[in-house]
Amino acid sequence: MCDHTPRCPSADDPACCSAHVTADHNEQGWCRLCNGVILFDDGAYLRPDGTAVSLQRSA
Repeated sequence: MCDHTPRCPSADDPACCSAHVTADHNEQGWCRLCNGVILFDDGAYLRPDGTAVSLQRSA
């Protein structure tokens, strides 16, 4: 999926959110990364397999 050099991290990689943006919809609060991850403005993200990952914030 990624044509960047060096390659962007896969959607399963812990650093998946550092992949390049391929579609930016900041007016709607999200962007799509080249690895298929949908990244939301609050830092949560959705993997291509449908797995939702939210931030773990300490109180």
